[in-house]
Amino acid sequence: MRLTVQVVIEADGGAREVIGEVVTLTRGALRVEEFGLTIAEAKTMLQGVQQALVTHQAGAALAAHADCPDCGRVRSQKGHNTLVVRTLFGKLRLPSPRLYRCPCRPRESRSCSPLAEVLPERTTPELAYLESKFAALVSYGVTVDLLAEVLPLGGVINVASLHRTLQRVGTRIDRDLGAEKGQFLDGCQRDWDELPPPGPPLTVGLDGAFVHAKDQPSRHEGWFEVIAGKSVPADGAGKCFAYVQNYDTKPKRRLFELLKSQGLQANQQVTFLSDGADDVREVPMYLCPESEHWLDWFHITMRLTVLRQLAKGLEGAPVPTEDGDSEEQDESTPIDAPEMTAQLNRVKWFLWHGNVPRALEILDDLDDDLDLLPAPGDCSRKLLKALREFQGYIALNRTYIPNYGDRYRHGEAISTAFAESTINQVVSKRMVKRQQMRWSERGAHHLLQVRTKVLNGDLQATSGRWYPGMCAEPEGEREELRKAA
Repeated sequence: MRLTVQVVIEADGGAREVIGEVVTLTRGALRVEEFGLTIAEAKTMLQGVQQALVTHQAGAALAAHADCPDCGRVRSQKGHNTLVVRTLFGKLRLPSPRLYRCPCRPRESRSCSPLAEVLPERTTPELAYLESKFAALVSYGVTVDLLAEVLPLGGVINVASLHRTLQRVGTRIDRDLGAEKGQFLDGCQRDWDELPPPGPPLTVGLDGAFVHAKDQPSRHEGWFEVIAGKSVPADGAGKCFAYVQNYDTKPKRRLFELLKSQGLQANQQVTFLSDGADDVREVPMYLCPESEHWLDWFHITMRLTVLRQLAKGLEGAPVPTEDGDSEEQDESTPIDAPEMTAQLNRVKWFLWHGNVPRALEILDDLDDDLDLLPAPGDCSRKLLKALREFQGYIALNRTYIPNYGDRYRHGEAISTAFAESTINQVVSKRMVKRQQMRWSERGAHHLLQVRTKVLNGDLQATSGRWYPGMCAEPEGEREELRKAA
């Protein structure tokens, strides 16, 4: 059996033109490895159809621009050039003649290249979409191997071109954001009171992570911070965002646009939870009139756990005497490890119920007990240092500590555990864990913009907004087809 595939192009007037054969397939007795099309045959067929279609489109575009658009005079040719375009089905080299401009009216230049003006970008939108999508999810090398395996690219894709494409897409996503402002909601309280009833409350968690910096002498030194977060509505899926702190100039705008995409209104309640760092806490300030800002309970318990472990380490540890020797801890030792652990548990209980002054009093007493030791050992010095750091942490964030117990009993958010998982999903899996790359701030920032778009399911809609004629399956239809399957 022989199967011949031909390309037939029909013009708008109804005339049909047979371009020629694309591929001829031969089949004998039915075997499972020859059932239907093979990958190699499908790639050959796609390349042939692509070449025929593009040749016809380019010829039609050149014919339409052969005459002067103002007076209709035929323009003379200045030279022959070649235009290289990267597509989903291989790299195409198209003849692109350069034409003299008509002297019927003044022009900025004497010549032009019509095909280059029609195709200002040398990578088709769908190829850029696939390259940036997979490069944001896995490493550049894996993406190159994956796309080369399933598409007839013919070696036109490599790590360098993939990196350039992703950076270009990330830069354009950044450029789409509006200007940074201190406050984004317009109007006054009277206008906000007239708004329709808002949607369910939003809970936003923010946290930071560190990525290896590129411009450092070794992997063991040099990091920069990435801020990531997630906005979770009461019903529905959450959306994440991320940016490099030292590079991004529009963090508030970035967070506001994310909340706006989830239907944020001025009269809607939003709860922001952070780890207490000044740079993270300042980002959501003054974004929403009905917002509340709290310290994450997870970070409090994490620090208290460290203190309790250090306190347990005092029990049975050798205690130095004033003459420099050490003796085993006994009943006369001024360090009472079980009592110190009990006091730290009381601190946790008071903080859980929002009684910050009483918790700080106990921390002051513990500080005095450790500071007055006649000859403190290594364990007690470590505990004292950690205790003072925790004391300063609580004092600095005392206005952001609510009654966690009351919030928990009423089903309100008290922890950014979901933000911790967002850090792992957005940053760590692609840029930190088992990844040997070191990153520049610009490169990491733009990759994060594409990655968050992919994780939120918004990259395809964004590409469709940039290129309205881009043929892509809508996300909703894809989800319906997946459920039906």
